[in-house]
Parts: sequence; C-alpha cells; structure tokens
Amino acid sequence: MVKVAPSLLSADFSKLGKEVESLTRAGADWIHLDVMDGHFVPNITFGANVIRDIRSHTNAIFDVHLMISHPKDYIDSFVQAGADCITFHVETKDNIAAVISMIKKHKKKVGLSIKPKTKVAELIPYLPMIDLILVMGVEPGFSGQQFNPVALKKIAELKELIGKKKILISVDGGVNDITAPACRLAGADVLVAGNYVFKSADKKKAIKLLKGNA
Repeated sequence: MVKVAPSLLSADFSKLGKEVESLTRAGADWIHLDVMDGHFVPNITFGANVIRDIRSHTNAIFDVHLMISHPKDYIDSFVQAGADCITFHVETKDNIAAVISMIKKHKKKVGLSIKPKTKVAELIPYLPMIDLILVMGVEPGFSGQQFNPVALKKIAELKELIGKKKILISVDGGVNDITAPACRLAGADVLVAGNYVFKSADKKKAIKLLKGNA
C-alpha cells in the first residue's frame, strides 16, 4: 500500500510538536521535512535544531528533504537531529556520489530528487546507490502550487528503470485527492502532501483518501 508523508511545511509553526503528534494519530506513515536554504530555492524554512526538537513527538519515519545548494555541509547535523531518510537534489552543486556516501556511512536511507524540468536520465548513474527517488510535481520552494502532470510520466518511466531494485518512488507537490489516484496508478510508493492534509477538517480522512482506501 502507498505511504503518505504529510509535509510539515504547511503546518502551524507555532505548535510543531502538536502538529506532528496529530499527524501520527491521523495515520501518517512518514513526516516529510522540507529544508530550504534561500539559495537553492528562494524560500527559507528550518534547520536541524527544529527537527531535533520535534523528534521526540513521534516514532514516524522522518523524511528530510534538503533543498539546499551544499548538502554535504549539513549531513551530520541532520543525522544527529533524527533523520531516517535524507533526500537531496540531483541538481545540487556538490558531488552527488560523495553526498550519498556520507549518508550511507551513517546507515541512513538515501533519496535523490529531481525538479520538473530535470530529465529522469540524470538519476540513472545513481540508481544502484539510493533507496528513494523524489519526483517533484511542482517547482521546489513554496507550498500550494498546482500539480504538473509531467511528474506522472517521470514516475512511470522510473518504475520501468528501477525494475526489481528496492527503490521507492515518492512524489511531492500538488498532491491531493484528485491527483493522488493518478500518482498511485503511475507507480508512486510515497505521496507527500502538505496543504491538502493540513487544510482538511479531518486529517485522518484526508490521509485515507490519499491512500485510496477511504
């Protein structure tokens, strides 16, 4: 069954601990944590200290998505903060293989993400080294954007490329009850959703709808 990873980017930052707890009670499988540096993307969100502070509020998988120019400088900090999976972008300025190696040394899961305009082929050299691929359904940096259907083609293409390899495909951006069925059908394993979950009057129902079992 597909996993749901609500993005904390859409939460009320004045009560993040309680928000995380509410997501866990609602049936979230993972918590998606968007880290932005103001360089790789225009926005700035939060860093390792915030992740460390909320770690004690749930046992859910912490899926840390680094939208930063130089992830290699921060891997140790996010590992110590409690990250279970660290995903960074293939468009980063750092040596990708070196960053993957750093994360693997800490025995954490590794993800690689691609923007809507980046070709799937950019990921091929790294498929033997990673655990997850995050397909962006919007341009990274801000929540609330409309889903770009190009993500569906990429998910389907990646599903064929991966074959029997144990690599999860995640999709982030514009995921809601309308776009989720197409993402699942294309082959997505993890659905990241921010606004849809947090703006719902019933988070539990929203998560069930994303999974397709409401």
